[in-house]
Order: sequence, then structure tokens, then C-alpha cells
Amino acid sequence: MVSQGVNIAGFDFGCSTDGSQDPTKAMPPLKQYGGADGAAQMHHLSADLGLNLFRLPVGWQYLTNSVVGGTLDKTAFEKYDALVQACLQTGASCIIDIHNYARWNKGIIGQGGPTDDQFANLWAQLGKAYAANEKVIFGLMNEPHEVPDINRWAVSVQAAVTAIRKAGATTQMITLPGNVYTSAGAFVSSKSGEALSTVKNLDGSTTNLIFEVHQYLDKDFSGTHSACDIDGVKESFTGLATWARAQKRQVLVAEIGGGNEQSCVTNLCSAFDYLNANSDVYLGWAGWSAGSFDGTYVLKQTPKLGINGKWTDTDTMRQCIAGKFKNGAATGSIFQMISGANSTLSSNSPLGTGIAFSRLKAIRGTEPYWR
Repeated sequence: MVSQGVNIAGFDFGCSTDGSQDPTKAMPPLKQYGGADGAAQMHHLSADLGLNLFRLPVGWQYLTNSVVGGTLDKTAFEKYDALVQACLQTGASCIIDIHNYARWNKGIIGQGGPTDDQFANLWAQLGKAYAANEKVIFGLMNEPHEVPDINRWAVSVQAAVTAIRKAGATTQMITLPGNVYTSAGAFVSSKSGEALSTVKNLDGSTTNLIFEVHQYLDKDFSGTHSACDIDGVKESFTGLATWARAQKRQVLVAEIGGGNEQSCVTNLCSAFDYLNANSDVYLGWAGWSAGSFDGTYVLKQTPKLGINGKWTDTDTMRQCIAGKFKNGAATGSIFQMISGANSTLSSNSPLGTGIAFSRLKAIRGTEPYWR
């Protein structure tokens, strides 16, 4: 396995699944801005636990002062960039994640909402800002859902990819999200994989264009319960691995999580064992979530700094998210493309259409300060 890490949330607070955000509810996970010490968290998690990937969610509205298609707000971007730079200082790879669910204030990108040009303009600016750093990964959009036309969504994704490459970020990884909250179990059955396979670099290649999926292991796949009742390997990862291997493509699990109880230690660790064993397809994972989440959050992975100056990590972080990386993970660059052997895709699509998952994930989005 190439990369394991965790999300460092806070700039995305105030975001809703309808693509709206109240930027005043953002809680920058940076001590200098009165928030949690995300820089210290990342330093600890990388230096002490060996993590080498951090995903940094942020709302589109936050970055552009609520102007769709607008330029990056100087003050807001300066704050967000401080988190990116703190991430880069650890030596880890850092994912820029726009946390808007393929929307802006309820309108779907390219399908009645923001135009492809407006979406591409955002990414052109971010691509230019980070073009010189190979450790920056561009996560185009968090969890698209109920997108009417997945093929049209692929056109919007292509516009963003083209903008990033033309801005000078010609070799960095870009992650491509699918429909149904980019669920691992529905990535094939929703036709997301098929549609996004058409997205290309300027030279016509797909090098470092990586499929992004998410997976939660509670009973309804919603990420709102502390128990992990789902076997993620059986329900989601096996079928996707078979398909991706046949297509010679790779996948990053950019969100995965569960509560800090034994069922999640068991099932999360099992899922990571499977991902490690199939590292020709799966590049790595990022647990959800540390950053500005406090100790009351059901899926917290936030380390706690004691008065003695020592950090305490959650059980799932110590044993699974980080533990499975340190205990025999493969080495290599996250930008390395590995061609998998051809295999036959099973006709049994995991999770079916993912309708139940979509409905419940939407409920999760109504919670206060939820992403």
C-alpha cells in the first residue's frame, strides 16, 4: 500500500449536501486562527505513526467569498494555504478537496447549477497555485449525489482536469469522484466508473487520474453510527477491485470510517488488510476524521494532546488507520501508476443502485457543522 492517512476537517464546516455553505461556520483547524492545532496533529500523525497522506476539505464558498465563478478570496485562501503548507511540511501528500457535493447552493455543476467554466475556473486557480508541488493532489469534488446524468458529470470533470493541466500542474494526481456519494459499493453499478473512464489528460492519457471512492461501515453506510456492522470487503471493495483491475485503473479511498469500538477495530482492520493485499488497484486510504472535530464526534480520529505533552490516539487510528500501514505496508510513490492484470467483472454489482445509501447519507448532511 502506498499511502495511508486521515482527513483534517474544519474549513468545510458549514457545508451541506445541497452544496451550500455558511462560511462563517468554518472552523479552520489551525491554532493561529483560534482553532484546533491541525498542524500539530499532522506532525504527530506523520512523525509518530507514519501517516503520509492528509485530505484537507474546504468549502467552495469559503474560498471565493461566496461568489460562484469568482477569484480566490485573498484572506480566505491565505488561511487555507496555511493548512496546506503545514501538511506539506510533514512530507506527506496533501489532497485539496472541494467539499460541495457537485453543487453550489442546490444547483448541480453543468446541469442547471454552476457552469463547467465556473467549475474549471476554480480549479485553474488552484492548479496554478500548487503547480510546482508534486505532493499536492487535486480532489475535484466531495461526494456527488443524485446527479441526473453521470455522463454529463464526466464532461464537467473533464473541464476541471483540463484546467488544472493547462495551469501547469501537468503531473500531479487528480482524483475523480462518482455518483451516489462516490460510494465504493456503487461506483460500478451507478456507471460512474464507466463515465469517468472517458476523462483524459491533455495528451490523451489517464496517467495519475485516479478514481476516488468513500466507504462507511455502519449498518446503513451513512457514517452516523458508532458500530461497524458492515463487511466492507464483501459489500464494496472486492467488486470494485475486480472491475478496476480489468480496466487497468487505480482507486484511492479518500474517506473511510467508523466509531471507536471493537466492531470497528475488527471490520476496519479487515478492510485495510484487503486494501493492502490489493495494492495494485488501491493506492491507499484516508480515515474520517481529525482536525476540528472534538471528542464528542462519533467518527472522531482527532488525537488528544495531554498536559504531559504526549499524544493519545483513538483505537481505530492506532490499530487500523495507522496500524495497518506500519505493519507491512508496501513502499512506493503515490504517483506511481501500476497496470493490473485483466480479470472478469462479476455481474453482481455490490450495493445495487445504492438508493438506500444515498438517502441516508443525505440525512447525515443535515447535522450541525457536518462537512
